[in-house]
Amino acid sequence: MRKNQDYLETSKWGDILNSYIWITIGALIFAYGLEALLIPNRLIDGGIVGISLLLEEITPIGFSIFLVGINIPFLIIGYKQLGLSFAIQSLYGIVLASIFTELLHDVEPLTNDPLLGAVFGGGILGIGVGIVLRNDGALDGTEILATLISSKTPFSVGNIVMFINLFIFLSASLVFGMNSAFYSIISYLVAARMMDTVIAGLNESKSVVIISEKADEIGNALVHRLGRSVTYFEGTGGYSGDKRKAVYSVITRIEEVKLKKIIRHFDPNAFVALSDVSEVNGGQFLNKGKH
Repeated sequence: MRKNQDYLETSKWGDILNSYIWITIGALIFAYGLEALLIPNRLIDGGIVGISLLLEEITPIGFSIFLVGINIPFLIIGYKQLGLSFAIQSLYGIVLASIFTELLHDVEPLTNDPLLGAVFGGGILGIGVGIVLRNDGALDGTEILATLISSKTPFSVGNIVMFINLFIFLSASLVFGMNSAFYSIISYLVAARMMDTVIAGLNESKSVVIISEKADEIGNALVHRLGRSVTYFEGTGGYSGDKRKAVYSVITRIEEVKLKKIIRHFDPNAFVALSDVSEVNGGQFLNKGKH
C-alpha cells in the first residue's frame, strides 16, 4: 500500500513539473512571436494581449505590466471556477510571458512584411498559447471571462470572445490604422486555428462518458470541482457481463485537462470517451453552479 502511495505522489509531482516546463516553453514561444513578428509590424492579437498592446501605444506604461495587471482579476475568476492549480499555473505563465517579452524586446524582426508577420506571427502565438492551455494554464483571461458570462447568458463562449475581439480590433483601427487592424484580424484567426490544432482541435464544448468502479466519486468531483452537472447510467459489460456505472457530462475545452486529472486521481483505469459538441442548449450546462 505504501509503495502505491509513493508511486502516486511521485507521479503527481512529475506531472506538475512537466506542466511547468511546457508552460515555460509555451510562454517563450508566445513572447518570441509577439516581439519578432507582430510588434515590429504594428500588429496586435485579440483578448487581453491586444488590449495591453493598445494601452502600451497610448500610455507610457509597458505592455508587460498591462498583461499581468489586467489578467489578475480573471485569474481570481479562474481560481473560483477551475481551482488553485489552474490559477497558479496561469499566473506563472503570464508572468513568464511578460518577462520574456521584455528580454526579447530588441530581438531582430523576422520580416517587415505585415502580411507575413500576421500569418507567421499569429501561427507562433497560437502554438505558444495552445501549449500553455494544454498544460492546465492560460496566458489570456478573455476565455475565462467568456466562460463565466456564458454560464449566465444564452450566448456561447465563442460568441462572447468574438464580440470582445471585435471591439478590440475596431479600437486598433483608430490607434494603428485600418490596414494594421485588418492584418491583425488575419493574425488572430491564424492564432486561433493554430491554438486549436495544438490542443487537439478542441471545440468549445465536449461531451464525456466515463465508465468506472469509482463513478460516484468521479461524478461528485465533476459537480463540486468543475461545477458541471452529471448524469449516471447503469450498464452491463458485453464481454464480462459485469454491472458498470457510467457518468455523462459536458465540459468546456479549458476544463478538459482538469477533467483528466480528476479521473486519473480516482481511477487511472477508467474508460473515458470524449466527443466534440457543436452546440449545447438547455439543461444545467448554461447555468453553471445550479445543481
